Amino acid sequence: MILNALAGKPLPVYGNGQQIRDWLYVEDHARALYCVATTGKVGETYNIGGHNERKNLDVVETICELLEELAPNKPHGVAHYRDLITFVADRPGHDLRYAIDASKIARELGWLPQETL
Repeated sequence: MILNALAGKPLPVYGNGQQIRDWLYVEDHARALYCVATTGKVGETYNIGGHNERKNLDVVETICELLEELAPNKPHGVAHYRDLITFVADRPGHDLRYAIDASKIARELGWLPQETL
């Protein structure tokens, strides 16, 4: 999305953008994997989640707002990054919500994400 916006290309959003996803910072993910590998119990399953559920459209709009501030020199013909948001046909069977219960890893291993969206 960021590279598309900076290039003045469309920012495709499936359907109406109301699908919810749980966002996790990559370094938090790496720390969680390390925690499981070093302190987890063999044979156990630990779900890793970010506790950052957001609608897809909200995430794209937030990116656009940040770019307005951080990259004010927009590509030719672009008045606002939000104008690049393009709603595209949703794929069949697209899940409305991806969420995960990460309470076990917090409870048993003490891991929680350090970053929020």
